[in-house]
Amino acid sequence: MKTIGLIGGMSWESTVPYYQIINTRVKEKLGGLHSAKCVLYSVDFQEIEACQASGQWEKSGRILAGAAQALQAAGADFLVICTNTMHKVARQVEEAVSIPLVHIARVTAEALKARQVRRVALLGTRYTMEQDFYKAILVEEGIQVMIPEEDDRAEINRVIFEELCLGEILPQSKAKFLSVVEALARQGAEGVILGCTEIGLLIQQEDTPVPLFDTTRLHALAAADLALADAGI
Repeated sequence: MKTIGLIGGMSWESTVPYYQIINTRVKEKLGGLHSAKCVLYSVDFQEIEACQASGQWEKSGRILAGAAQALQAAGADFLVICTNTMHKVARQVEEAVSIPLVHIARVTAEALKARQVRRVALLGTRYTMEQDFYKAILVEEGIQVMIPEEDDRAEINRVIFEELCLGEILPQSKAKFLSVVEALARQGAEGVILGCTEIGLLIQQEDTPVPLFDTTRLHALAAADLALADAGI
């Protein structure tokens, strides 16, 4: 079994499900008392968010690159950045180490193609929804990407940072997110990417008939399966 290197803490609320999903997958595949081999570097999200808000992406990239180097030194065989937004600095992280990075957008693109979804809506932080670092990967795979209207993007971003990252799950915010999902489906979206690792804490597939692609779950399962690849599972 390979050792997974997790760069987490962005926020820690959504890093917890990564650990749970990865270990559940390993237990399902191997049985008994098996669990995943992993090492976690949890950053201070306050420091990262300050870089995001001020546009200091290169500085935040240096922080994550340092985390990646520490994980490699600790024995990680590959890396997982436990957040969508910070894949904006994925290349900077990759260049700092010699072990591979499992990119969340590429994992999501594979899941969309497996379901034959070619027009998808993307929910996430305003950085993920409005910038191209994430969407471009989906477009390269022949997937058309839709995003919510400006007012909805602002509210989604607010809920992520002011509620979900603080562990607050409010019914009115859940209702808002579901109304956005339904509106995007009416506009032609064949599915909706939960493109922030916290959104899956708020809405789940059982809440709507619109196909949801929870990036936290997809990413964590991909990491677990890669870790088990040498075991022939």
